[in-house]
Order: sequence, then C-alpha cells, then structure tokens
Amino acid sequence: MIVVARLAKLCRMISGAVFLNLAASMHVMAQPAPATAVPVQMTAPGFWDLQRHVEKPETGSQRVLHFITEDDYPPFDFIAPDGVLMGFNVELARALCEEMRVQCTVQPRRWDTILDTIAKGEADAAIASIAITPRNLVRVDFTAPYYKTPGRFVGRAGADGIIPLPEMLVGKIIGVEKGTAHEAFLRDLFARAEVRPFDNSAALRSALRRGDIDLMFGDGVTLALWLNGSDAGGCCAFRGGPFASPEYFGDGAGVAVAKGNIALRSSLNYAFRRIAERGVYTELYLKYFPIGFF
Repeated sequence: MIVVARLAKLCRMISGAVFLNLAASMHVMAQPAPATAVPVQMTAPGFWDLQRHVEKPETGSQRVLHFITEDDYPPFDFIAPDGVLMGFNVELARALCEEMRVQCTVQPRRWDTILDTIAKGEADAAIASIAITPRNLVRVDFTAPYYKTPGRFVGRAGADGIIPLPEMLVGKIIGVEKGTAHEAFLRDLFARAEVRPFDNSAALRSALRRGDIDLMFGDGVTLALWLNGSDAGGCCAFRGGPFASPEYFGDGAGVAVAKGNIALRSSLNYAFRRIAERGVYTELYLKYFPIGFF
C-alpha cells in the first residue's frame, strides 16, 4: 500500500531562491498581522470535530514541554536570517504550550534522530511533519493529524476551466510525476483520462506552461508553495478541490510522543482542538500558506 511520506525531498525540488525569499518573508510576518491581512475568502482545513463535546484532560504536574523539530524544511520549520527558529510547526508548538499553560522549548534536531530522541524520553514531543505510518507507530505514538497532504490538480491560469472529476476528464491529458502515489491514484480513479508521466517536477511544470498537457496532478503542499513562489510567475492555479484518500496519500502528520504517554497525547489533542476553535490554527495556516493546499 502506498502511504504518504515526509515531503522534504519534494519540497526541496522547488528552487533555493524561492525558499530564501520565503524565509525572509516569514521573518517579516513574525509580527502579528493586522486583521485585514487575512483574505476573508480563504479557509483552513479542519481535522477536529468542533461540534462534539470533549472533556479537558488532566494535565498533571508538567510545567515545561520540550518540543523538537528540524530546521531545514520551510515553511514548516527553518532558520530565519537572524538565526531564529521559525515555521508553521514551530508556531503551532508554541500555541499548544500557551493553550496548555506550560512553558515551552522548541529545539531543532537532525531529521534522522527525531524519533529516537522521543522514544528514549530525551524530549517530550516532536512536531516535525512526521507521517503517521504503521512503521513509525512501532516506535512512537501520535496525536490526531494536524495536517494532511492531499493531491491537487493544477491548470493554466486564464485557460478554460476544467472540472477535475473523472467524468469530466475523459480524453484529457493529465501530467504527473512518474512512479508516485499520485500516478497510481490517477490510473485507478481517472482511468478514462490520458495519464502522462514525467521524470521530474521541472519537466512536468514546463509541459503545463507550454500547453502540452491539460492539467497536472501532484502533492498539494508542494504545489501550493510553487504557485505562491516566483518560479510559477502566476502561470497556473489550482483546479477543483483536494483529494485526501488515505490509501494513496496517507493519514497525515501528527505530533509524536513516547509510546504509552496517553496523558500527553490526550492533552495535545485537546489543545489542538482548542486552538482550532479559537481560530489560531487558521491564522497560522494562512500566514504560512497564502495559497492553501486544501
């Protein structure tokens, strides 16, 4: 079964210049934005049932929560020009601590050491875009997902709108990266379209710009960052909504805690729900993803 993995390799295929500009802009946006800065038509994905009543769990005697993350996966976590650790994951961690009324530390670790650090009890929680997979669940426990990585269609801006539904794409040419979960998804669910695989994202995007393909399909997070960057140059836009089929794209990313730490996992899940209710999650999502991936 194909499951979603960490998106670092995909995201780092976007030019370094785009990420450098993004890091600088994120540093500027670290100050609270005025209310008018958030487009009213934009919405954030919701992963919590806010209609269901949930009792607040006991927080115990914990007074400091030690988070770890990484520092080279913008805009989720990165080092700003002044050396400050920033990013969507970092600000979420601090918002969770504020909601739980505990002191907070967020420190970077090498990606390949993060799960071991949590499993050994050397940090309390890891918020580092870690996929909730059966393999990872052997080593750590996870909160409910705080984001997922849906598949999205992209078409040329200004072109005739194409509704990306199976019955509407019969005979249409859809580009996709070869050998990915996104290609498997298209071949299974859009079988009457012409699926055209490409070796890499650069070739795929060039084909869309030239009009060689009608649409391209890929990872929503990576595509959102590309569409918001200078490399896209306003050429293209999302078409239709997200496809979040877990059998192809996984169960999302969660906060990792040590196996059996039910109290901390419950407290974090409750805190996520509360920051969603208060609009904090939406504010941070729109701050770091001006073009949302959902």
